Amino acid sequence: MIVVFLMIFWWKKRTQRLFSNAVLLKKLAPNTSPFKASLKLTMLLFAITFLIISLVNPKMGSKLETVKREGVDVVFALDVSKSMLAEDIAPNRLEKAKQITSKIIDNLGSDRVGMIVYAGNSYPLIPITTDHAAANMFLQNANPEMVSSQGTAISEALELAKTFFNDEEQTNRFLIIISDGEDHQEETKEVAQSLINDGVKIYTIGIGTEKGGPIPMRLNGTMIGYKKDNQGETVITKRNSEILEDISSIGEGKYIDGNSTENPVNEITEIITNAQKSEFETKQFSDYKDQFQWFLAIAILFLLLDAFLFDKKTKWLKNIDLFNEEKTTT
Repeated sequence: MIVVFLMIFWWKKRTQRLFSNAVLLKKLAPNTSPFKASLKLTMLLFAITFLIISLVNPKMGSKLETVKREGVDVVFALDVSKSMLAEDIAPNRLEKAKQITSKIIDNLGSDRVGMIVYAGNSYPLIPITTDHAAANMFLQNANPEMVSSQGTAISEALELAKTFFNDEEQTNRFLIIISDGEDHQEETKEVAQSLINDGVKIYTIGIGTEKGGPIPMRLNGTMIGYKKDNQGETVITKRNSEILEDISSIGEGKYIDGNSTENPVNEITEIITNAQKSEFETKQFSDYKDQFQWFLAIAILFLLLDAFLFDKKTKWLKNIDLFNEEKTTT
């Protein structure tokens, strides 16, 4: 804008010199004020500057808000053993389990979510949180490489789940195990019973077919064959619903077939939605106050000054010669 103004100013001066000399122009247009034109441009530039600042919306200061949440605690125990890579369920068992978990999380309200991954050992993927977006983000990265010891030890996941439910006043607690049901430990039922005694309801979702399928082996994303046993025979992994049904039947839970995404999502969502909600979090947090209105007001003020400021000399200012314009012209 400054460049355009200078170009127009230069063009006017050149045109005026072609029209007449400076002395005659002064007599023909005695009220012309180059200073007022520059002042109007300055006002407009300030107005635009403060408008831009107001659009940025600076935030200063702070305010306190009290947030109260009601909901239940839901912990997902996701089986990431290599048997979950079997493709008897498209695209494979693990991806199907992720789809089910993600859709259930999306349907939750203010409920807290935690996540465990397990195979031969169990590891916390994300602790109890109300950040469902973060839970979904961590979920997408779950894979068999996250667990160093392979196999399927559901009891390990159950033991770890005990540490997730650390609020003694929270009566509504849910543990959802998503697995193909293969289990290599005997004490799973005993651990499940101890968890249920702590007030945790266990629901199990079975992934895979009774017929089963081979476990694909990949190297850098390229298929290199199927997993074989010590005799060189291709290993066929089948869903074992029995152990999952036993775990859920110990308490007030339920076994759900997970080969269809819609079925477990709807059932679990309905169960959690109808569960009695209790207040589990009351906190205060600071938030910055918006300050754009001050800069907007200053911008409007400069725009008004620019609108009411004329290019010609102001009579009363001319009389007192505030800007020494007369001296400048002489």
